[in-house]
Amino acid sequence: MRNTQQENYPVMQPVRKTGEEAISGTDCTLLDFWQWAYSSVMDNTERGIFAEWLVARALGADRGVRTEWDKYDICTAEGIRVEVKSSGYLQTWSQKHLSRIVFSIPKTHGWNGEEAVFDPESKRQSDIYVFCVHHHRMKDTVNPLDVTQWSFYVLPTRQLDRILGNQRTISLSGLLKLGAVQIDYAGLRHTVYGLYHTARIE
Repeated sequence: MRNTQQENYPVMQPVRKTGEEAISGTDCTLLDFWQWAYSSVMDNTERGIFAEWLVARALGADRGVRTEWDKYDICTAEGIRVEVKSSGYLQTWSQKHLSRIVFSIPKTHGWNGEEAVFDPESKRQSDIYVFCVHHHRMKDTVNPLDVTQWSFYVLPTRQLDRILGNQRTISLSGLLKLGAVQIDYAGLRHTVYGLYHTARIE
């Protein structure tokens, strides 16, 4: 039986915007909306998306538009599937203590946007995980737009699968015990590609 709904409502391909697009019926542009909605890069949601962009930029995979519902966060031109997770010690609200660094790593049923169905198999969808830690601890000097305030930990997905199985979260200390490679932003691309190719031949 043919799925006429899918034929009538296919996947929408977003077009990359410049920010200069007019918002019809107002005196505003898309940039006005972006400034209002996304200026607080320190908020957990925006900081997480910013971390994805940092990694995409480092890997040369930032040319298109982010897709919210993809199975993984980034796919490089070479086909490396990357999952990006982020955390930080500081929050925008008043804190009595620094936040604990914990990452979510559950297996998932990947969403197939072309068919509008979830994959039957639950698994970790990427080849590589990049864990991004905004490690700065002083609110008077915090600036998530400064890459020197970030640390990156890279780990092949098969390492998570082999040792942790169905575990859903992992701490920073747990990552280090698994052998995650800590790197600064400048070394991120080399590390991701190196670990990916090493994992493929193991």
